[in-house]
Amino acid sequence: MDNEQQNRVRKRKQLNKKNLFLRKYIKDVQDGLSIKVYNLQISQINIQSNEANGKDSDDAPEQFNVAEASLLRKVIRKGLIESKNDIEVQRQNPNSPLYSVKTFEALNLNPNLLKGVYDMGFNAPSKIQETALPTLLANPPQNLIAQSQSGTGKTAAFVLAMLSRVDVSKKYPQVLCLSPTYELAIQTGEVAAHMAKFCPEIEMKYAVRGEEVSRGSRITEHIIIGTPGKVLDWALKFQVFDLKQLTVFVLDEADVMIATQGHQDQCIRIHKKLNPSCQMMFFSATYDQAIMEFAEVIVPDPITIRLKREEESLDNIQQYYVKCAGPQEKYNAVTNIYGTVGVGQAIIFCQTKRTANWLAEKMSKEGHAVAVLTGDLTVEQRINVLDRFRSGQEKVLITTNVLSRGIDVEQVTIVVNFDLPVDMQGKADCDTYLHRIGRTGRFGKHGIAINLVDTQEAMNICLAIEKHFNRKIQYLNAEDSDEIEKIGA
Repeated sequence: MDNEQQNRVRKRKQLNKKNLFLRKYIKDVQDGLSIKVYNLQISQINIQSNEANGKDSDDAPEQFNVAEASLLRKVIRKGLIESKNDIEVQRQNPNSPLYSVKTFEALNLNPNLLKGVYDMGFNAPSKIQETALPTLLANPPQNLIAQSQSGTGKTAAFVLAMLSRVDVSKKYPQVLCLSPTYELAIQTGEVAAHMAKFCPEIEMKYAVRGEEVSRGSRITEHIIIGTPGKVLDWALKFQVFDLKQLTVFVLDEADVMIATQGHQDQCIRIHKKLNPSCQMMFFSATYDQAIMEFAEVIVPDPITIRLKREEESLDNIQQYYVKCAGPQEKYNAVTNIYGTVGVGQAIIFCQTKRTANWLAEKMSKEGHAVAVLTGDLTVEQRINVLDRFRSGQEKVLITTNVLSRGIDVEQVTIVVNFDLPVDMQGKADCDTYLHRIGRTGRFGKHGIAINLVDTQEAMNICLAIEKHFNRKIQYLNAEDSDEIEKIGA
């Protein structure tokens, strides 16, 4: 066997090994074999606080780990959100070209990468991809901060840019993509493996728990996808690759990253070791002041692309409030409304696990097809509940704030706030309210939001929400079937 044949055999073995590795990870994610059993219960601090005050944790507002909630949104997403909203662009570098594309062919991609894009089911760029991809692929490379909700195509956008920037003739890491958790890194790797399906010459490596390297060895793969702690160990402690040789640095789930203790400092340590010419790509599902302050440290002279939030347009959602004397009257109002209005599916938001479980039990006993989703369930169980709800096997989903953001079920036509959302100080949580009622009226359709008010304090919260959004929340008599019928007309 000559040298050329030996090289082909060696490369084929390496490719088979890589494919087996990737398939193992993908299968682990799909089957739930490697996903840690998350309970998404109230944080330890809140549990201790509640115990000190003599409160049952089931009676406290549920607090959810942001990384786990983000993973849930990614895993259950069945396709891209079709948003018609405008792109808001802030071009900080006036010399940077900025344009958009309507087809993937216009990007002049590697033909095999283009084949992988189409194989994933992408026929045309999504809104965020139209503007982000030309910027990410421009020469000289442009730094970018991109923000849009889950499901709009952010991951595919930066993965395509990562793969396009690889020089396969150089056998060392050129691209680093950081995610806040093992599971989220694997999700990104799954997208990258699928998109690079027809480019076996592009090699990737995971820097996540369970993966080890020998001190003194060198990583030869082109792309590293991993978590900050593991990447720091490999780059600085074991020195198996050189951060200064990277040409692309991607920070995914930046909003989750800065909310995870320790990750922000780790990302800054990694950033300080990068070559100043390294292209920075910063992606986030939220766009608040904390995110932007972090971005200013990580990303110099960026172009900022923001997909305007669909939820901020409340014109297509009718908002009502119902006065109730207590939990039983709230329950009666829910059944009266749901039994009278011709709705597709409904989501009912409760503030605590105890209330959610109590309501689900009562509705189930009366023959309603009800699903309940709280922090008592594992990730796998929650995915199963949502899949059943999406397929219409249950018409009512009772949940806490884990579903207030990013979950889109087109057939949801009514949202009920069994308890109005409040912050830790007991004041109106307008942001959560916006995301809750935004679960209906999706994709430009009309929706209904019902707020149940049982105390003067709740009424004050309702009025504060009304004032904040400058949108009238109308009174509804839930005992008047004629009036209820009108709202569903």
